[in-house]
Amino acid sequence: MKRIGVLALQGAVREHIQMLEALGCEAIQVKQRKDLGNLDGLVLPGGESTTMRKLLDRFDLLESIRGLAQKGLPMLGTCAGLILLAKDLIEDEPHLAVMDVTVARNSYGRQVDSFEVQLDIPKVGVGIPAVFIRAPHIEAVGKGVEILAQHEGKIILAQDGHLLGCSFHPELTEDTRILEYFVTSMV
Repeated sequence: MKRIGVLALQGAVREHIQMLEALGCEAIQVKQRKDLGNLDGLVLPGGESTTMRKLLDRFDLLESIRGLAQKGLPMLGTCAGLILLAKDLIEDEPHLAVMDVTVARNSYGRQVDSFEVQLDIPKVGVGIPAVFIRAPHIEAVGKGVEILAQHEGKIILAQDGHLLGCSFHPELTEDTRILEYFVTSMV
């Protein structure tokens, strides 16, 4: 059974845990550095990236998570998690700075502008529901980064080796295929 951590400081923690458990994984809530031991992968959930960064600093998790990413631990960042992973942020300082992408925050407007679309993602499946809530997008990718999905000309899903960054919230649907891709193809 794969042990997948979910950063449990703020955001859509419960939804990720439920999906991971539905996929047969042992989902571990990560609140302290000791929770990072013996993981096969780590999910950085959607939420509010500025708040998450402050909590990463407060609980002394930032450098530990960065180190695990640099050592090759598979990580999935959804929405705010993508912002945390990005090496570069437009008009802001990066946080973990481990995924070779440049990200723009709040690309799809305010909370009231939230929407859901169906995406066809060749490596994942057809008709994938994607929920966008104040979502970021990937403005640019580095040489080794594979673009997996775009919406309206914006990059919304990309893979940088063992790191998967997603603009939208797959955990807010009942479709497990994005997390299944992460667990079966990357972990």
